[in-house]
Amino acid sequence: MSPLRLPGPPHRVKDPHQLIAESGADLEGHGLKRTMGLFQLVCFGVGAVVGTGIFVGLSDSVAEAGPAVVLSFVLAAVTCIFTAFSFAELGSAIPVSGSSYSFAYATLGERTAFLVGWCLLLEYGVSVSAVAVGWSQYVNELLDSLFGWQLPAALSAGPGDGGVINLPAVLVVMMAATLLVRGIRESAGATAAMAVLKITILIMFCVIAFTAFEHGNLTPFMAHGAGGVTAGASLAFFSYIGFDAITTTGEEVKNPRRNIPIAIMICIGLVTLLYCAVALAAIGALGPDAVADKPAALSLIVDQVTDSTVGGGIIAFGAVVAIASVVLAVMYGQTRILMSMSRDGLVPRVFERVSPRTATPVANTWIVAAVFAVPAAFSSLDVVVNLTTIGTLATMVAVNVAVIVLRRRNPEVKGSFRVPLYPLSPLLGVAFCVYLMYGTGWSTWVQFAVFLVVGAAVYAGYGRGRSRLAGRAEA
Repeated sequence: MSPLRLPGPPHRVKDPHQLIAESGADLEGHGLKRTMGLFQLVCFGVGAVVGTGIFVGLSDSVAEAGPAVVLSFVLAAVTCIFTAFSFAELGSAIPVSGSSYSFAYATLGERTAFLVGWCLLLEYGVSVSAVAVGWSQYVNELLDSLFGWQLPAALSAGPGDGGVINLPAVLVVMMAATLLVRGIRESAGATAAMAVLKITILIMFCVIAFTAFEHGNLTPFMAHGAGGVTAGASLAFFSYIGFDAITTTGEEVKNPRRNIPIAIMICIGLVTLLYCAVALAAIGALGPDAVADKPAALSLIVDQVTDSTVGGGIIAFGAVVAIASVVLAVMYGQTRILMSMSRDGLVPRVFERVSPRTATPVANTWIVAAVFAVPAAFSSLDVVVNLTTIGTLATMVAVNVAVIVLRRRNPEVKGSFRVPLYPLSPLLGVAFCVYLMYGTGWSTWVQFAVFLVVGAAVYAGYGRGRSRLAGRAEA
């Protein structure tokens, strides 16, 4: 079929039927193998979400919202839920590995799709660096609990945090890449095991912390007002980043039209309950001042509640495993996004090559690992969190709009899931995303604007002229 065009100036829009056919979404996926079932897919989603945001970022959210951080997590969850509906519908209707990028290409046009893919570099790529930095903090906490010593600051933190190079952060990125190039079966199995372990660890934390719960620690509940809740939600949103990585498995999951939407809903519900319980237990045990701005806060809380370093060491071990699984899952998502963009000619072809031996994009994976090991080695966690958040929210706005456009343009393209309360639900998704974007602050908006300008320049200088869709149209 020829590409559809929007009214007015021509936009390169990729027909969703063509997109599905090219990826082999209803058969085998373009050299990739369908090995993931529903349980593994849910674990993959949990593995992509639960990590630095709750183990490290909780303290920053508490500093903004106080005890009302529970409401911040709920507000962030509501934002995710409305957008999750849109992801679920698109993921079941267009089950390909490109996630938000592919959805935008089939509805909003090539230029917008490229910028969505550019923003996904923040969500999947830069967040790998942020997560790896958080992993390093808990590695030191674990070493301190086990052996009474820590890595020197010069080797465990970037220049912005008083160090020289963050070697543990580089190490976890390289370990994840090694596992990813071995095959999706091995990666999915490891992610499932780590997801079960970290859920168990967080439940254990809640049980311990609730033994010291005091209602007085929750008052005044909204100490920083509604503005604090909003600012806390913008930070708490980082804790949910990654659930959309489920849609990047469209060519490697069994029965994707059914399993993708189910996995998204289970993942969001489970994670929200877990986050609210952890936040309530942490503040109820010691109060907001003891949690705010404290690195490795969960381990410190357990140490104080139990008056021992054993419990804190277990929490630190759980955090090390949890955050490593996020690096693994998010790097997987990034490589699949780049694979889809490469198929379309918008990035170099090296990113689409799949090894016939492992059925994985080996060169793609090692390039991603090498590029994002650099900010992991030298950046501070605080530097990238807000920028990652605003980039992710921008892609979610595009996904909510894409649902509306797809239903109007291609009503025959349907999956097993339909957005409830359409079109109110996607419109609310847009509204909540914009609201949280506002909460990231003007400096983040400036950085994001510069980032988009650079992305537009890259598209104009490279992607537009090499687009395969444009080549077919001209032919």
